[in-house]
Amino acid sequence: MSEKWTTANIPDQRGRVALVTGANTGLGYETAKALAERGASVVLAVRSIEKGEQAAARMTGDVTVQALDLTSLDSVRSAAAALRSRLDRLDLLINNAGVMYTPKQVTQDGFESQFGTNHLGHFALTGLLLDLMLPVPGSRVVTVSSTGHRIRATIHFDDLQWEHSYSRVAAYGQSKLANLMFTYELQRRLATRGTIVAVAAHPGMSSTELARNTPAALRLPLTWLAPLITQTPAMGALPTLRAATDPATLGGQYYGPGGRYEVKGHPQPVTSSAESYEAAVQQRLWAASEDLTGVKFPIAQSEESPRPSGPAAAV
Repeated sequence: MSEKWTTANIPDQRGRVALVTGANTGLGYETAKALAERGASVVLAVRSIEKGEQAAARMTGDVTVQALDLTSLDSVRSAAAALRSRLDRLDLLINNAGVMYTPKQVTQDGFESQFGTNHLGHFALTGLLLDLMLPVPGSRVVTVSSTGHRIRATIHFDDLQWEHSYSRVAAYGQSKLANLMFTYELQRRLATRGTIVAVAAHPGMSSTELARNTPAALRLPLTWLAPLITQTPAMGALPTLRAATDPATLGGQYYGPGGRYEVKGHPQPVTSSAESYEAAVQQRLWAASEDLTGVKFPIAQSEESPRPSGPAAAV
């Protein structure tokens, strides 16, 4: 296989069913498009049915649309129920949708918007769909994180919803750190199943609508540097696609661009922050997420000891 992994390396996906959240634009669109072109039956899980149908019309292959608003647990439950009624299996769940650097606001359930959308919405969706995946050999849960998980990022258990103070950058970092901790704890719980794995990816610096809320102090410098440090959404989607389809992928791996500082380049396994591998924090976040969403996963906590950090920790 070429060192520069591209969509040409995606194996034949015929017979597989993939669900991609936030798939009407940006990274999600490119991810869904590539999977459909390789033969997968792809469901675009999006807030706007109209925009989803417009996106589907620009793709080739078997592409359908499902309404999903990750800012509403009622919508997540309704979407999961609808999907369970129409699907008898799910091979790929790609938790891609997200918001970044939003002004202080809350979801319909009262969660801070970035934590609620990026982490809790996907946590609930995964838990509600997991039994469609458990019997399917080779199925994968892929959650999209960010290099932002390193920036002022920690899990603020004393104020998960940022009710006492708010930093849009730190809140984004918390949500993306939570994506990774969720992936690693989910993989530990899935390790004995043998049919399904959890992996993560990040797109580096990609030119998408996600950056529209970037603070003014950062916007101008990033505009000047953009040609040097950003890549297209199609390139930014490659780490997710490799995590989802590379036969050599192991549970618990994390993919990102292989260039300097992981801002651009072809995808390869990368390492996340030391904090992201702290098993006790992962488990505490998992328990808090179950309490907040009311979603219990059909898998028990593993009794195995946590493995060392880094890509070699994959199971």
